[in-house]
Amino acid sequence: MENIVDVLIVGSGVSGLYCALNLDEKLNVLVVSKSNLKNTNTYLAQGGISTARNNNDIELFIEDTLKAGQHKNKIDSVSILANESIENIDELIKLGVDFDKENDSILYTKEGAHSINRIVHTKDNTGESVARTLINRVLERKNITVYEDTFLADIIKDKNSCIGAILIKDNEQINVFAKSIVLATGGIGGLFNNSTNQEILNGDGLAIAIKNNVKLKDINYIQIHPTAFYEEGKSGKRLLISEAVRGEGAKLLDINGNRFVDELLPRDIVSKTILKKMKEDKSLYVYLDVTFMEDEFIQNRFPSIYKECLKRGTDITKEYIKVSPAQHYFMGGIEVDLNSKTSMDNLYAVGETSCTGVHGANRLASNSLLEGLVFSKRCAKHINSNIESININTREIININKSVKEITKENQEIVIKAIRKECGDNYDELLNCR
Repeated sequence: MENIVDVLIVGSGVSGLYCALNLDEKLNVLVVSKSNLKNTNTYLAQGGISTARNNNDIELFIEDTLKAGQHKNKIDSVSILANESIENIDELIKLGVDFDKENDSILYTKEGAHSINRIVHTKDNTGESVARTLINRVLERKNITVYEDTFLADIIKDKNSCIGAILIKDNEQINVFAKSIVLATGGIGGLFNNSTNQEILNGDGLAIAIKNNVKLKDINYIQIHPTAFYEEGKSGKRLLISEAVRGEGAKLLDINGNRFVDELLPRDIVSKTILKKMKEDKSLYVYLDVTFMEDEFIQNRFPSIYKECLKRGTDITKEYIKVSPAQHYFMGGIEVDLNSKTSMDNLYAVGETSCTGVHGANRLASNSLLEGLVFSKRCAKHINSNIESININTREIININKSVKEITKENQEIVIKAIRKECGDNYDELLNCR
């Protein structure tokens, strides 16, 4: 089966959907989701979205992002992120996202390594609110078609140009030809025994880039989140306890009830300190304490976390939360320029599968959704400006004769090998790779 579209977007998280919505409505767009539209890391995001409070905050926002990233960030990308943050938050509001307010003014919270309160949110389910809004807007667009439960097997090349992709849906191969292809395939959390990510995220985009000699960048930069809910004997996807909880004043305590770290230091420092304390105390977890807060505040500010912890037997209004670090975010990925273009013509990458250089060696809290917004919009604008000049020649594609399961296993092995090579022994020891 063959299909011809103007733009193919692989991935249905914030970056893929927002890119689709910013494309010219005259273009024929196909959005492909590996699972259903909701099965993304975007849907899991709790804390919120960073944004400059105003023009006077831009410089400080840049400084905070660079400091958290150990000054290994790409400065031009960080500047774009901060300078274009406000307009993208305004666009989300226009699309229908109802951020928390007080007296008709948006509420801003604070998270680790931010100098001021600059994070917009919808209680503790910001990602879900954004995802639902974008999904609804995408489904309304007559120029956008959506394929769910559709697997990206490979891209189709013509020399150094990407001219389409090979998809598998209902065990049938579909060859899609397109003038522009956008990879928004998400992160790598499914490769780890302990991760806050959706388990289907196995680095498919990264594997395809490696197989097709598309440049990668900083693939040893993998973020560990300090506070994932600890459940004895459980591995795989872990419940995230948002950094916003610490932003509101939660305290980290060792198993003896002693505070041992500044909770609002950058994530990498807090995670390393927790792991060190766990080793010293021969413990599998530490405690996060919110019991000193008002019950009503906890239940209203963090309703999802409260309910999910209660399901797991912990009433966080009365008991400490057992937490330990888990893989959370991938700062590296497919190298892109300031318009999200990869080293291959007509091929773009956005969101966690890309490496814009914004995050450096450690992502500043709540900069992930913002990066997805800012750089997917820039991607769409670049496609809009250049697509008329692109001509592609469709050609016969040989059947791949592999199952989704076989390709997934192959992709996992390719990505693990590449990342392990960059990380060395630290990969197995700290990140507990499958």
